[in-house]
Amino acid sequence: MNYFEVLIPTASAVLLGGVIGFERQISGHFAGLRTHMLVSLGAAIFVLACRELSAESTLDLTRVVQGIAAGVGFIGAGTILKTNEGHEVLGLTSASTIWLSAAIGTACGLGQYPLAITSAVMTILVLVILRPVEDHFGKKAKQEREEES
Repeated sequence: MNYFEVLIPTASAVLLGGVIGFERQISGHFAGLRTHMLVSLGAAIFVLACRELSAESTLDLTRVVQGIAAGVGFIGAGTILKTNEGHEVLGLTSASTIWLSAAIGTACGLGQYPLAITSAVMTILVLVILRPVEDHFGKKAKQEREEES
């Protein structure tokens, strides 16, 4: 594998992870720009390293992808908090975007750029467009809980 073959997937992973991380950063959430970029880059590196070593076998590559999906779950779990009242859980979306960044990095490492780009765009659309909808219904549900108490 030459530098060009490594540069394109790793740079793509950093860029696409950064797009998601930037949205999280400007929204003031737990995990931001650098976290998402590094998670996406790490996933791409794991795949690229394995791809080079196991050119004959896809079994090793699927194990690496499974390991990335499971391992990044632990990083995401660290962003989830339960409030003292126990009525609210924070950080689930941040955990999800970290997991998605790893998936996008994995796709970049596999050379699946249309999948990676489309997934990053869809992620941003979900985060930006659905936020007002979620805020509206979240406030409404919170008011109903408070009225019941």
